[in-house]
Amino acid sequence: MTLSRKGVTSQMLFNHDTELTLRAVCVLINTDRVDGEQLADLAALDDYLATFGWTGRRDHDEAELESVRQLRARLGRLWEIADDEERVVGQVNALLSDTRAAPWLTRHAEMPEWHLHLASIHDPLWQRMGAEMAMALADLIRSGELRRLKVCAAPDCEAVLVDLSRNRSGKFCDTGNCGNRQHVAAYRERRSNK
Repeated sequence: MTLSRKGVTSQMLFNHDTELTLRAVCVLINTDRVDGEQLADLAALDDYLATFGWTGRRDHDEAELESVRQLRARLGRLWEIADDEERVVGQVNALLSDTRAAPWLTRHAEMPEWHLHLASIHDPLWQRMGAEMAMALADLIRSGELRRLKVCAAPDCEAVLVDLSRNRSGKFCDTGNCGNRQHVAAYRERRSNK
């Protein structure tokens, strides 16, 4: 499985950590929405974690993999209710509580700027991921930008995306070339109507 950080072109509407984490949320959720199960084993989980630079405790067992899959499902449900701010806030607050998020500032040699970690490096993987992902979603909510949570507009795609375009005009995910496919189909339709 090959994952990339590629995503929506961004104008840095949010800080780097928030945007990276929002992309990580989408990629995680889409691991079971596009081309079947992409977190089928621990090697796939390792690839995902390396792509987004997750550090800290790793158990490297099936229970850890299953807990990340459960987090994925929980996060995916947020896109289903994204038009109901109160419900999303409730779910994000619940995730922050369940993960016992406790913010602290840190920096690393590879990323010397100060940034927040929200769980101990000794906490289980799902808990660290869930805390940081919930905080990124909280940033989106606090900014009044919840409408940036979208499901791909292609009729044959269920992938989620965070539209980080300046004018909130993004409609298609980047997992299956959906935007290009839809533009080609529209072009062909226009040509056939001439």
